[in-house]
Formats: sequence, structure tokens, C-alpha cells
Amino acid sequence: MNAPVSRRARPAKAPLSRDVIIETGLRILDEDGLAALTMRRVAQELDTGAASLYVYVANRDDLMAAMLDHVLGTIADPVGDTWRERLVDLVETTVTVMSKHEGLALVALGAIPTGANALLLFERMLALFAEGGVDDLTNAWAVDLIYLHITAAAAEQSAYNTKDRSQTEHLAEVAARFAELPRDRYPMITAMQGPLLAGEGDARGKWALRVLIDGILGTPVT
Repeated sequence: MNAPVSRRARPAKAPLSRDVIIETGLRILDEDGLAALTMRRVAQELDTGAASLYVYVANRDDLMAAMLDHVLGTIADPVGDTWRERLVDLVETTVTVMSKHEGLALVALGAIPTGANALLLFERMLALFAEGGVDDLTNAWAVDLIYLHITAAAAEQSAYNTKDRSQTEHLAEVAARFAELPRDRYPMITAMQGPLLAGEGDARGKWALRVLIDGILGTPVT
């Protein structure tokens, strides 16, 4: 029979910290999905009790918000020759980064993020619109609108990632459904099947962002 292992002989646990908890939460989220992310599961991964986590995060919602802010901190400085090109690059990069982790975009939709990295994202967008000559009030409202676009686009892309199904496959299913519709009840949809389903996500996303920016520039808050 093997002798019991002394606690002193066991490998020392990594010191518990907010950063360690956030990184563990992200790993669980990416490996096992949103449903698996609980405070108890995080505590088990860290070989501690759930009560120990509450010293560093208030609850699961606070942990999710911290995870979102951590992810936003990975966004590189935007590139481009003009303020508009840099803004588009920043928005597209943020959508991509946020959509990689299931459920994080929904955190952004549910509240105004105030973490350090989220605020840096807002700072960058405000500076870019200011460089484009947008007045302060319009700028403030514009950033709110652009951020809503970012979170919605990221949530949509994340849903495709979670279902392990491409947008092309989804559009094929929608096209099959449209083909079955009675023309007398849905005359516009049946007549416009081509335009309604035209364009992959990137093309539509770029168009939507162009519409938003053009609209902001042409519609100052009064």
C-alpha cells in the first residue's frame, strides 16, 4: 500500500488572483462552452473553494465582464492611411476578437462596459471621429451607435461559431425556405430572393459600417 502523500510534498498551487481567475474562465468558456462556465467550475479548476473567488470577482456576471475587458485588451492599434480606414480596421478587429468567445458579445449588449480596455476602445473611436471633424455631441452618440453595431455583429458571428455552421450553410437553408413560400402571400420576398440572400457576411458588414459612418457624418446631432 502506498503511503499517503504529505501536503508539503504536493506541488504548490498558483497564487489566486483576479487575472488567474479570468484566464481560467476564458479557458473553460473556449473549451466547454458558456453553460460550463460557473463559479464552482472555475473554483474546481483552481483547486479552491468558490467562496475564495468572491474576493476577486463579485459573481459570474462580474467575471464575464472582466473576461470581456481582458479580450478587448488584445486589440492592436488600428492601421490605415486615413482616420476612416483606421476606424473601419478597429471596428472589424473588435468584432473578430469579441466573436471568438461564446457569450462575451452578449455581455457587451447588456451593459455599458467601463473596464480599462473597453474605455480605451471608446477613447480610440472618439479620437478617430474627432480627427474626422465630427463635433463632440455627435461623436459621443456615434461611438455608442458604432459599439452597438460591433456587439451585434460579434454576437451573430459567435452564434455561427458556436453552432459550428458557416453563414453560407445557413443562407442555403434560408434559400430553401424562401423557395417554398407562396407567392400570393409573400410577393416581395419571393420576387427578391436573389438580392435578399446576396453577399457574404464580410460584404454586408462592410456595407453596414459604411452606411453608419456616412450617416453619422451627414447627420450631426442638433
